[in-house]
Parts: sequence; C-alpha cells; structure tokens
Amino acid sequence: MLAGSLYYSTIGLLGRQTHEAIRVDARSLATHFEAGGLTALVITLDSRISEDINDHAIYLLVDPLGNRIAGNMSRWPQGITTAHVWYQVPLERGGRKSTALIRYYELPGGFQLLVGRDVSTRAQLRRILRDGLLWALAAMAFLGVLGAIVIRGLFKRSLADISGITRAIARGDLTRRVRRSGNGDEFDELAETINDMLDRIAKLMDGVREVSNAIAHDLRTPITRARTRLEDAASHARTSEELRNAVERATLDLDGIVNVFQALLRIAEIEAGARRSAFRDIDLAPVLEDLAEFFDALADERGISILRNWPKSIPLFGDRDMLQQAVANLLDNAIKFSSQADKVTISAHAGGGRVEIIVADHGPGIPEADLSRATERFYRAESARSTPGSGLGLALVSAIAQLHGGTLLLEDNQPGLRARLVLAQKDETRPAAGQPEAAASMAG
Repeated sequence: MLAGSLYYSTIGLLGRQTHEAIRVDARSLATHFEAGGLTALVITLDSRISEDINDHAIYLLVDPLGNRIAGNMSRWPQGITTAHVWYQVPLERGGRKSTALIRYYELPGGFQLLVGRDVSTRAQLRRILRDGLLWALAAMAFLGVLGAIVIRGLFKRSLADISGITRAIARGDLTRRVRRSGNGDEFDELAETINDMLDRIAKLMDGVREVSNAIAHDLRTPITRARTRLEDAASHARTSEELRNAVERATLDLDGIVNVFQALLRIAEIEAGARRSAFRDIDLAPVLEDLAEFFDALADERGISILRNWPKSIPLFGDRDMLQQAVANLLDNAIKFSSQADKVTISAHAGGGRVEIIVADHGPGIPEADLSRATERFYRAESARSTPGSGLGLALVSAIAQLHGGTLLLEDNQPGLRARLVLAQKDETRPAAGQPEAAASMAG
C-alpha cells in the first residue's frame, strides 16, 4: 500500500504540474494574440522556443488552411481534431523518438494552436519508479517467505521439544524438563513456566504418595488393633460385659480412623475454596477470649498458664468456625507439648490490612530442619511420635490460613514453638461500599 501510494502520488504530481504548465502557457499566448495579433503571437512563440534550454516545450501555430506559421513542430499530428482535449502522442524530434502531452486551442480568425510538453522524461521516471517498486516488492516477498521459514523452524524445534516432554510426561516420566536455550527470550520464559509447572506437579504427586503411605501406615495399626480385639472377644469373651467392652474399645479405634478421614476431607474442602460461603464480617477478639477460657481448664490441670494479649476489637472478614478451629489446634498443640508450670502465650494484632495471631509455648519445639515440613499432612517430628495425634492439625491450620488469604509461619521460640497465623483482614474480591449486592454475588 505504501509503495502504491508513493508511485501514484509521485507520478500524479508530475502529471498535474505538466497539465498546469500547459494551461498557463496557453493562456499567456492567448493574451499576447489578443493584445498584438498574429505578429505578437509569432514573436512570443519564437522567443519561448529559443529560451527553452531543456527543449521540453512544444508549439505549433497553423493558419485556417493548415499551413505552418510558427513553432518547433513540422506538421500537425494525426488524431488531434478536438479543441481543449488532452492528447498524448508519439513524436520524433532531432532524430529521436519521444512522447508529448498536447492540447489543441482554436484562436480567432480560424488559427489553430498546439501547446504541449515533452513527457518522455516523465515516462522514463515512471518506468524507473515502477521497476524499483516492483523489485522492492519482490525483495519484500522473498524476505517475508525466508523469515517465515526461519521462524517456522524455530517454532517447530521449540514446540517439538515441548511436545516430546509432554508425551514423556503423559507416559508417566515426570523427571523430564524442557530445555532452555539460554537466550532469555520468550521460549526460555515458556520453558521456565512449564518446568515450574512440572516441578509443582511432581511435588504434588510426591505429596499424594506420601499421604497415601502415611494413611496406610497410620491407619493400619488402629484397624489391626480393632480387628484383633473383636476377634479376641469373639473367641474368648465369657460374658456380655466383656464382649461389650471389647466392642467399645474397637469402636473408639474406628472413631479415630473416621476422625482422620473427616480431617482429610475438610482440608480438601477448604483447599478447594468450598467453604467461602460462610465468610462474614466478624470480631476476632471475642473468639480468642472464648478459646482462652475454654482451654484454661485443660491448662490448669497440667499447671500451665495461658497469657493473653490482644486489643478489644479485631475486625476481620472470614469464617468464624474455621478460625476458631485453627486457633484451637494451635492452642491444643502448645498445651500438649508444654511441661508443668510452663506458660503459653496467645496474642493478636491488626495492621496494614493483615491480622496476625501468635501462639507461643516453651516446649520441645520443632527442629529447624523439620519446620518447612511441619504443615504437611501426617508429618510428625521424632519428638512427637509418642504423643497422640494424626499429624493433620497444622495441615488444617495452614489450609484455613490460605483460604483466608494468609499463611501459617512456624518459628523457633528458643525454646519452644512460635506459630504465627497471618490472615487478610479484608476480602479483596468483595465490592466496595455502595456497590450493589449483585456485584458481590457475581464476584463470589
């Protein structure tokens, strides 16, 4: 389009300039004829022909009978019969062929005048410009095709590598990764993103295997114990009371298994975001006070005191029951692993759009090497092997924190464990004040 516009604008400009020059020249000659008659016109024509250094001007003046009077043309060209019409005719001037743009004018007294310009140079320029644009178009087409072939080859190689990796992964080989060229281009960014995704998938698969192994390991003992008790009662129970006691003990073992599966289902439900329908604007301070009072009795039995520190009001948008369970799990762990006369501290504060709940104890704590894995399902450090539990408490707290736009951070309290539950104070997906409730439901 640019080449075509350049061609037509250039040639059109030259054509308009030639037409205008002929019109101006013809008007000037007509003025001389009106003012001085035929003699003045002939003198003017001879003067202009002599002054035309480039020999581009073309004139011919004939009488009513067609006889030449003045001009630089020897005879009247064929085909020129109508006045005030543009003609482009071939000429032979000075032994060379050329092309002229001519216009025919009728003068008073039957005289006829031809005024024109030699446009062979313009035609030559048009041919040069046309050929140049055609060559440029051919070069553009060639480079375009060549570039398309090169880019197609680059895409083909890169995508072939990605396709090969995905096929290998589909066959179960999660160790393969997309190669990076090291150029830092978009293909490297894509390879890095895919590799991060594969690392995440591999980590999740490892987590699934670990959870499956942990379920098989942790549930095998209570199931075997319940089965043994029932078989022993069926074979050796002498009275209905002995049989009832055996069934009750087996039922307790099975209830523990049911609780483990309920905890797993709840973690999965929370991670899937299915519990956000219960989110409300709440005040966290009364929730913490109720939990502290509830656990006071358990702490007093073990000679442990619970220290409190939080403001009178802590506004928060979240699920009251889940937050209550999360803090309860942290308090239960703190009391469970504390020794007699120890102190457990629960504190909270809000600021910067975040709410932070801290539960700290002075028990054995968690080794630094195990802190990063403490929130994994069924993971239990060596120091906690002899303590009752399923290893799902911190995993549940972590899931609740993530659902509330926050995280669970575990730190060394020197000695003991310091658990920081950081939550988002507001839900960013909710509409601003004054917006209709329909927008809120759509955002949800």
